[in-house]
Amino acid sequence: MVSSTAETAVQPSFAQRLGQIDWRRYIIYIAFVLIFVFFAFLLGRQGFLSGNNLVNIFRQAATITVMAVAMTFVIACAEIDLSVGSVAGLSSVIAAMTIATYGLVPGILAGLAVGVVIGGINGALVSTLGIPSFLVTLGMLGIAFGLAQWITASAPQPILDETYIQIFGGGNFGPIPGLLIWMALAIVAGVLFLNRTKFGRQVLATGGNRQAAEYAGVKTKRIKFTVLLLSGMAAALAGMLYAGRLHSGRFQWGQGDEMSAIAAVILGGTSLFGGAGSVVGTLFGALLMSLINNGLILAGLDSSQQQVVRGIIIILAVALARKK
Repeated sequence: MVSSTAETAVQPSFAQRLGQIDWRRYIIYIAFVLIFVFFAFLLGRQGFLSGNNLVNIFRQAATITVMAVAMTFVIACAEIDLSVGSVAGLSSVIAAMTIATYGLVPGILAGLAVGVVIGGINGALVSTLGIPSFLVTLGMLGIAFGLAQWITASAPQPILDETYIQIFGGGNFGPIPGLLIWMALAIVAGVLFLNRTKFGRQVLATGGNRQAAEYAGVKTKRIKFTVLLLSGMAAALAGMLYAGRLHSGRFQWGQGDEMSAIAAVILGGTSLFGGAGSVVGTLFGALLMSLINNGLILAGLDSSQQQVVRGIIIILAVALARKK
């Protein structure tokens, strides 16, 4: 009887258990539900809950999600890639111009090659020369954006190939929009590689403590090179999805997406300081950004006001980031 009483006294109360929960770990899911409910009540008459609008929220999140999944690996590795938006724009125009001249397959390969080349350069400069990824990718942001604008003379590059449009975001596969399939593939691949492979463990180890990872036999330079290469390739794919969905390549596609991708990753629970990451959280982060953009548009806010709100969200994301 005494033992039972003692055990009861030792057990924490419900309030104490609530206090022990790390709510920051679940903040993205709580925020998503609360904001969705808020917009549902506020904008229900504007068609927020219509099937078409809900699908549009996922469509708008798809390209950001593709970039953000790769960005999860970059940030979990304690690096950053600011060039993804400009790489997307450059990839879209290169793919469009190559398709117009040489056909479908060369166009697809050329678009992906943009990501391989730029991601490889970023990775080599960071891993080999030790230049901070912030500076390297900031410089690459300007180079890719300027190059895309230069080679097109600021003019859109139309895509008339129906097969390309069908595959890369402009068509449906049965009842399912192609963009949602690309998003699902990115999420599944990201979850498997981060949580189920040696590479994923090495990424987290490199971001958590690079020196300790090297002592454990992890080739941290190769890991940094690889995550930045993957980020460039994902950005190029996102640009090609923009081109397929909007039937043209433009240097503006992807402009500012680096901010949205980083915010999605941090809001999703990936540590800004490296060593921890969540691909599923990143998905909800991207959906939250798309949800907010969609709600602001339906509420009648213009693009400049949306930029202000997006900037506030990014600041909050950084404020909520914590070292794990």
